[in-house]
Amino acid sequence: MADLSFLVNADPGVIDDIYEKYRQQPDALDAGWRRFFEGFEFAQSLNGALPQQTPEEFEKEFKVIKLIEAYRQRGHLFTKTNPVRKRRDYGGKLTLENFDLSEKDLDQVFQAGSRVGIGPATLREIIQLLDETYCHSVGVEWIFMRDPKVLEWMQERMESSRNRRHFTYEAKRHTLTKLTQAVILEKFLHQRFVGQKRFSLEGLETFVPAMDALVEHGAQLGIRDFVIGMAHRGRLNILTNVLDKDYRHIFNEFEGKQYNDAPFSGDVKYHLGHSVDKQTRAGLPVHLTVMPNPSHLEAINPIVAGVCRAKGDTRHHRDYRKVLPILVHGDSAIAGQGIVYELLQMSQVDAYKTGGSVHIVLNNQVGFTTNYIEARSSTYCTDVAKTTLSPVFHVNGDDVEAVIYTIELALEFRQEFQRDVFIDILGYRKHGHNEGDEPRFTQPVLYKAIALHADPMQIYAQKLADEGSFPADESKEIEKAFRARLEADFKSAKEVSETMAPSSMKDRWEGLRFSAVDDFLKSPVTGVELKDLKRIAQAITRLPEDKKFINKVERIFADRRKMITDGRFDWAMGEQLAYATLAEEGYVVRLSGQDSKRGTFSHRHAMVRVEDSDEEYYPLQNISKKQAPVEIYNSILSEYGVMGYEYGYAMSTPRALVLWEGQFGDFYNGAQIIVDQFLAGAEQKWRRANGLVLLLPHGSEGQGPEHTSCRVERFLELCAAGNMQVVAGTSPANFFHVLRRQLHRPFRTPLVVLTPKSPLRHPLCVSPIEEFGPEKSYQEVLDDAWTTPKQVRRVVLCMGKFYYDLVKKQRDADRKDVALIRLEQIYPLPTPQLEAALARYPKAELVWAQEEPENQGCWPFLNRKFDLATLRVISRPEFCTPSVGFPALHDQELMNLVNKVFEF
Repeated sequence: MADLSFLVNADPGVIDDIYEKYRQQPDALDAGWRRFFEGFEFAQSLNGALPQQTPEEFEKEFKVIKLIEAYRQRGHLFTKTNPVRKRRDYGGKLTLENFDLSEKDLDQVFQAGSRVGIGPATLREIIQLLDETYCHSVGVEWIFMRDPKVLEWMQERMESSRNRRHFTYEAKRHTLTKLTQAVILEKFLHQRFVGQKRFSLEGLETFVPAMDALVEHGAQLGIRDFVIGMAHRGRLNILTNVLDKDYRHIFNEFEGKQYNDAPFSGDVKYHLGHSVDKQTRAGLPVHLTVMPNPSHLEAINPIVAGVCRAKGDTRHHRDYRKVLPILVHGDSAIAGQGIVYELLQMSQVDAYKTGGSVHIVLNNQVGFTTNYIEARSSTYCTDVAKTTLSPVFHVNGDDVEAVIYTIELALEFRQEFQRDVFIDILGYRKHGHNEGDEPRFTQPVLYKAIALHADPMQIYAQKLADEGSFPADESKEIEKAFRARLEADFKSAKEVSETMAPSSMKDRWEGLRFSAVDDFLKSPVTGVELKDLKRIAQAITRLPEDKKFINKVERIFADRRKMITDGRFDWAMGEQLAYATLAEEGYVVRLSGQDSKRGTFSHRHAMVRVEDSDEEYYPLQNISKKQAPVEIYNSILSEYGVMGYEYGYAMSTPRALVLWEGQFGDFYNGAQIIVDQFLAGAEQKWRRANGLVLLLPHGSEGQGPEHTSCRVERFLELCAAGNMQVVAGTSPANFFHVLRRQLHRPFRTPLVVLTPKSPLRHPLCVSPIEEFGPEKSYQEVLDDAWTTPKQVRRVVLCMGKFYYDLVKKQRDADRKDVALIRLEQIYPLPTPQLEAALARYPKAELVWAQEEPENQGCWPFLNRKFDLATLRVISRPEFCTPSVGFPALHDQELMNLVNKVFEF
C-alpha cells in the first residue's frame, strides 16, 4: 500500500506519472491506487474526456486521500474505547482544517471514496465510514505492517461493509445469554462466598461471550485444539461458562473440600486448569484446555506455545492452523513481563512457530494498585506487538458486539497469515486486586466512576430493548433461569463431601502413571543388542559421499567410526547413540538450546554444514526409514522462554524425549520461574507429570564465577517426594542409559543432568561398547574398580568433573588406600546402591569431597541425608560465588583441595 501523505500539495506531474503507470501496468500499483483511478476513469466516462492538466478539484482529491490515510494511521488515538475514563489528548486531531478541507467540501463527490471501497462518494460519506471503522468502539493499529498483502487484507476487512458482523436475533440472544452467565456468576459468588478471593471478571464480562465466539468461529475456520493460558482474573468464569466445568466443583473448591484422589497437595482454585471435548453449536468437534498456572504472570505463555507445537506436530501433521494458542494478559503484565517479548521473538522461528497466537488483553487500566501511566512508558500496553509486526485491535469492553466482531476478525487474520495478533479489551476492575482489597485508597476518582457504571449485561440488554430486537422481559427471563440453575447446583454441591481431582493421565498419557517411592530404587534394563548398536553407530557416523565437508568435520566423523572399531565410545557418541536408538524404537527426540546443533564445546556436531554452502546435514535424521524424527534446534538467546516452551512440548508428548540444554549450567537461572513453579511443583499442585530433560554443563575449570556451576544446590533444595531426578554423569554409557531410562519407565519425571565440559575429551571419560549392551542399565553409584577394599583407609564420595581431578591424583600417586565412589544419581538418593558399595569398606573413613564451596554443591543436601558422625565434607570454604575469577588462584585452590582429599 502506497504512503500518500506527501501528496497533499501534490505536483501535477507526479500524479500524471502515477496515472500513466496505472494505464500501462495497473498491477504494479497497490489496490487503493487502482480503485482510485478506476473510479476516476468511470466518473470521467460519464462526464467527458480526461483533463489534460490536474485541476484544483483533482488536487483536493489527494487532500481527502491524506485524510483517509490519517484515519488508518492515527484513528486508534481518537476512539471511544474507554468505558470509564476520558482518553488522553494526543493532538493532531482528524479535523477538516488539519487537511486543508472545510465544511463546504462535505457534500462534494470525491473519487477517493474508491480507496475505502465505496466508490465515488461525498466527503461526508467517506468520513462517516472512516469514523465508524476506526474511531468508535474499535481502534486498530496496522499501518506499520510491511507486507503489501497483509496491508491490503487488513484494509479490505476493516473498511468493507460486507465483511462486518451482522448479528441475527439468534446471535443476539446467544450473546446476551453468555453475557448473563458471566455477570450473574460473579454476583452469585460474591454473595455466597463473601470476602473470598476469586479474582472477579467484573468489568470485563464481555470476555466470556468473546471466548465463546472465538471457539465457534475458530472451529468453522478449521481449528480443532484450543489451548488457553491465562492468569487468575476471570479464570473461574472461563472454566465454567466456556469449558463447561461443573459449577458444583467450583462451589466445593470455595468450601475448601479436598480432592477425591489424595496423592497430591493441590492449589488454589484460580490456578487450576481444565480440559473438555465438546461440540460447537454447528456440530464441530473441538478440544479446549485451560492450562494450570502459578501466580507468576505470563509464565504460562511459553508452556502454552510448546503444548500447541507438540499438538500440531504429533496430532495434526504439522498443520498449525488446527491448533490455536490463546494467551490472555493483563495490561500491566503484558507491558512489564519480559517473557512476552521472548515468546514473540520465538514466534516466527522455525523451531518454535505455532502458526501464531491470539493475544487477548483484559485491560483493567490498573495493576495491583499501580495506575497505567506508572506501569509503562509506551502509549499502549500492547506496543510490544510492533516488534513482530502484529496487528493490534483496541476495543471497548462494554460493547459486546464490537468485542465479538474484533475477536472474529483477529482470528481470521491469524488463520490467513499464521502470525500473532493482539486484541486489547478496555474495561475496568469492579473490585480491588482481589475482593477483599480497597481500591479507593489508590484510585478514588476512577472507582467513583466505576461505582456508577452499569455492567455489560445491563448495557447490552438496554441496547437490545432500545433497538426493538429483544424485549426487556425476555432478558429478565434469561437471568432468572440462570440464577435458578446456580441455586440448584449450589444446593446439590453441599451434599458432596469432596470435589473432583483434575486428571492428566488421559489421551496421550494412557498407559502411564504417576511415580511411586519404590520406582526409584532400581533402574530398568535399557541396553541394546550390540549388533543393532553397531549398525546404528555406523549410520550416525556416515557422511554422504556426494557432499564435501570441511576437513575438521571429516576427521571428527572418522574418529567416531574408529570408536566403533575400537569398541569404546566417548561422551558425544554415548549421547547420540541414546537419541538414535530411541528413534529406532519409534520415540521422537527433540533437543533445543543455545548452540545445541554443534554443542557449546564443539562436541556434538548433530548438524554439519556442507562446505561452501548453507546446506545442513543431520546424521541422526538418516538412520533408517523406520526411525522417528530426531530434531535438534539452535534456540534464540533465551532461557526462560525456551525452557518453558520445551516443558510445554514435553507435557503434550510423554512418549518423546524432550531436552533443553543450557549453554552453560548457570544460565538456567534465567528460567528459575519455570524450574520453581513447573518442574518442581506441577505434579503436586496440578497433577501434571512431565518428562523434560535439562542438560546443564557443570564444573569448576577456572573460567570465573560464571560458566562454572549449574547451582545444583538449588535443584536439590527443591527435591522432595520424588518430584525430579538429579544426576551427574561421569560415564558415557551411564549417560546413554539415563536418557533411555527416561522413556523406558511407566512414568515421567523431570531429569536434570549435570553434563561435563573438560571431561568431554578426557581420555578416561570413555565406556566400552559392552556397557551399552543387552541386560545393562543405569548405574546410580559407580564403585572404585582400581582399588582393593582391604587396603582402603578412606572412601571418598564424589561426583562429576571433580572425580577426574581426584582420579588423576589417585593414579599418579598410586594411592590405593583411597577409594573413589561416584554418586551418579544424587536425587532420589540411591540408598540401597550406596549401602551396598560402602559395605565393601567397613573400616574406612567416609568423606564427601566436592569442588564447590561448602555452602553450595551437593553438601547442603547430603548434610541433611547422612548422619554427621559418619560423613564429613572436604570442599572449598563457603563463598558468595561459585568460584574465584583469577585462573592462577583457581588452579592453586584446586591443587590444595585435591591434596587435602588424600591427606590423612
